[in-house]
Amino acid sequence: MKVVAFNGSPRPEGNTAIMIKQVFSVLHREDIETELIQVGGHLLHGCVACYQCSVNKNGRCVQQDPVNEWIEAMQSADGIILASPTYFADVTSELKALIDRAGFVARANGGFLKRKVGAAVVMARRAGGIHTFDSINHFFLIQEMLIPGSCYWNMGFGRDKGDVSKDEEGLKTMTILGENMAWLLKKTR
Repeated sequence: MKVVAFNGSPRPEGNTAIMIKQVFSVLHREDIETELIQVGGHLLHGCVACYQCSVNKNGRCVQQDPVNEWIEAMQSADGIILASPTYFADVTSELKALIDRAGFVARANGGFLKRKVGAAVVMARRAGGIHTFDSINHFFLIQEMLIPGSCYWNMGFGRDKGDVSKDEEGLKTMTILGENMAWLLKKTR
């Protein structure tokens, strides 16, 4: 089994990555392979509503950038983590571009994300994280994916790099998310 995580933060080693790695530590203990893909910091276009993914039906977006590699990673994974810091109460623009384009391609090509396990990981300095969490989960739900819960909303708090390491509740939430994600993957795969 494999889980691929997409880090929407432009800081590859920032707080969002720390939270992803906390979930990964549990998945590794459960013998689940993981891969971390850096999405934040790429110059990406959102969906341009050309609908060529519906015409071509080749599992790809016609725009030429890394998104097609990431869509392939989603197709081959059993579980998907979408992670983002909170930017004005929502996901980063890079993660939103991935969500929109992967969503259209998946739906145009037989719904290939259906029944995969999806988990949101959210970072916030102070507030706005619930909407970010909801945005990611709305993507999972419209794709007919399965979403594991945790002991609290899947988020951590901090601004400067490493601040989240002091958020004991946030780290515990990620640990339990990893446990529940592993359990759900093993039950459904």
